[in-house]
Amino acid sequence: MAELRLVEPPRRAELRRAIRSRLVDLGLVLRTIAEDVLGADSSIDWVGLDPQGGVVLVLVADDTEDLALVARALAQRAWVAARLRDWKQLAPGLGLGPEAPVRVALLAPRFGAAAIAAARALGDPVAAIATYRCVRNGGEVEILLEPVYTETARGEPAVPTSSFRSGLCDADLSLTDEERADLG
Repeated sequence: MAELRLVEPPRRAELRRAIRSRLVDLGLVLRTIAEDVLGADSSIDWVGLDPQGGVVLVLVADDTEDLALVARALAQRAWVAARLRDWKQLAPGLGLGPEAPVRVALLAPRFGAAAIAAARALGDPVAAIATYRCVRNGGEVEILLEPVYTETARGEPAVPTSSFRSGLCDADLSLTDEERADLG
């Protein structure tokens, strides 16, 4: 039986590839249309289209960048939204919906309470917030994604997943952000 253990993330390109293959675990079915796009002063890890023709920007952060990732998401979303009309003209076969929304999926090894609160405050533009962990399983490194927040196809928050052994979730406990951070 192989021993599982947490390991450091692989190189950025490998990490992106591994995360992209697991996005379906978050309910995100995307067709990648661009990767490593230079957007608003920084890189967008990749741009995808959802089945309805909406744009989803996937942004992956390192360990200490959770709150900066939320700010980066706002800037990148505005940058892409300003260019959607041009993209539709230049590539009409791309499949962009007539009123294509621009949403973001944020991934980092961990999110603090402030980053989660800030990202959730954005509302509809957030398709998913998830943590990633790298696990060595025998000779291979696998990426595990754990949703912090996802939305259903109707845009409603998905049923919260429990991070407690009891099966209770944050909603059951009515924890404040500060109390949740203390558990952390």
